[in-house]
Amino acid sequence: MITLKTPQETAKMREAGRIVAEMLAACRAAVRPGVTTGELDRIAADVLKRHGAASNFKGYGVPVLPPFPGVICTSVNEQVVHGIPGKRRLREGEIVSIDAGAIVDGWHADAAVTVPVGEVSPQAAHLMAVTEEALGRAIGAAVVGKRLGDIGAAVQRFVEGQGFSIVRNYVGHGIGRAMHEEPQVPNYGAPERGLQIKEGLCIAIEPMVNIGRPETKTLADQWTVVTADGSLSAHFEHTLWCTAAGPVVLTAPEGQAAAAA
Repeated sequence: MITLKTPQETAKMREAGRIVAEMLAACRAAVRPGVTTGELDRIAADVLKRHGAASNFKGYGVPVLPPFPGVICTSVNEQVVHGIPGKRRLREGEIVSIDAGAIVDGWHADAAVTVPVGEVSPQAAHLMAVTEEALGRAIGAAVVGKRLGDIGAAVQRFVEGQGFSIVRNYVGHGIGRAMHEEPQVPNYGAPERGLQIKEGLCIAIEPMVNIGRPETKTLADQWTVVTADGSLSAHFEHTLWCTAAGPVVLTAPEGQAAAAA
């Protein structure tokens, strides 16, 4: 069931989105060679605590999966999504995807960035730039009256044009009272196909892009998703609200324009 959100409801999601943006900014600033992914998780948890917000990641998965132990996901190098924060120390030249979420008064927000650890290879830097640009193009396509296929097509056209591949078995999603709601929002597809975008639709768009092939596999911890061929992967995400005036990014940092062009 797809629910359309009111301005009053999305105001709460925007509060959660600002907190998510602060979590990501604090973690990004702490990324350096030698820091552990567990330390990044504690930094993000401190932001949540300071604002009195709840985590929508910690404990997620029950009863189908073991409860997720962190307030963020930290996915390094070939890890696509859902990496578990812990004792792993980041090393010079790696890239790390940080995925964060927050709940305010029952309303959710979710976003992700991929960050270089020190100096990275030109190929890794290009991968991150392409993935972030793909997210921007997807947001620009999230226009009332268009269709979800237009979002996926915008990502696919750009990413594949750069010689990279798109993960297909993990997609974006609706968001609101739950972190994952209908509809699914694929990062591939044909324009003018799929669900029509209506005013009030809230979705999380999250392209996951691989240097190599698109196939993935899940590790024994039942959470960490990696590229099947071991190639690098990048992930960027924003939560947005579709309005008649255009898409509004609810997870934009404080002071940054929330409206997408």
